[in-house]
Amino acid sequence: MDPFRFQAGDIPLLVSMPHVGTHVPAEIAARLSPAARSVPDTDWHVDRLYDFLGALGASTITATHSRYVIDLNRAPDSAPLYPGANNTELCPTTLFDEAPIYRDGAEPDSNEIAARREAVWQPYHEQLQSELATLMARHGHALLWDAHSIRSRVPRFFEGRLPDLNFGTGGGTAADPNLLRQLSAVASESPVYTHVVDGRFKGGYITRAYGNPAAGVHAVQLELSQITYMDEDPPYGFREDLAAGVRPLLRDLLTTSLDWIGRRT
Repeated sequence: MDPFRFQAGDIPLLVSMPHVGTHVPAEIAARLSPAARSVPDTDWHVDRLYDFLGALGASTITATHSRYVIDLNRAPDSAPLYPGANNTELCPTTLFDEAPIYRDGAEPDSNEIAARREAVWQPYHEQLQSELATLMARHGHALLWDAHSIRSRVPRFFEGRLPDLNFGTGGGTAADPNLLRQLSAVASESPVYTHVVDGRFKGGYITRAYGNPAAGVHAVQLELSQITYMDEDPPYGFREDLAAGVRPLLRDLLTTSLDWIGRRT
């Protein structure tokens, strides 16, 4: 299976969905623990939630492989995103609840990790880089939106319930602070959803590696609480009644960002 699906658009927006994939090759799946076989830490249905991107004219890149194969939002050397905190690796070995992903003794070694990086991680990032270069050449600026979701309660990573919308820009390095203020203002208009900027989730490798506001590339990660659009327990069903509430806000966030960046150019 190809490591990603890509659709080219005609506006200066690239939406990346690195954790929506569920495919696990058979030789890896045979070594997974029973708890890991249902790939519970997937960013479930994010592509369905953002179903308006084609009509908007955005470019999209969507992962096909599970993050358990390799995490596309981690550094290629597996450097931790949050030094000193509880992190998951480039090829993770534990679930979000800290149960093992692999049967005893079946974890990947360094050679296997390198092979996965070459086969899955590298092509995804090469396509990211290529499309951002195309957008910059065509428009002179670009917005990279890294779309994620996570359960509203994951004690391993944060206490209590996560805010509904978690904007991350590497602590303000990956996007202009004025753009962040625009995003916060749009989110604040909602009487339903809570939000935070550069809180617990400050953006992963993708946001931090490719955001370069001085050069016209603004990168924002949105970690969306799954409780806003789906059932968080198995079988992780999509809830159109919930999605209908948050989807217009997502579109407003993107169009507001594009308008602001366009005025700055």
